[in-house]
Amino acid sequence: MKFKRITVDPNICTGKPCIRGLRFPVSRLLGLLASGETRETIIKNYPYLEAEDIEEALRYAAYLAEEETVEFTR
Repeated sequence: MKFKRITVDPNICTGKPCIRGLRFPVSRLLGLLASGETRETIIKNYPYLEAEDIEEALRYAAYLAEEETVEFTR
């Protein structure tokens, strides 16, 4: 799967996946959504983000979740 808006650069945020080369990690965006922030509020508070950035961050998270296998101990 290709992600056009998710970039990884070792010189930006220590190589964490970021939105379009900005110093805005995907994990931060996902954390905002997970804490209950709406897309509209996020875009208002971070005007350099675009709706497509949020959509791609969610697709990226879904892609990672499908690839990850977690074993739980009982």
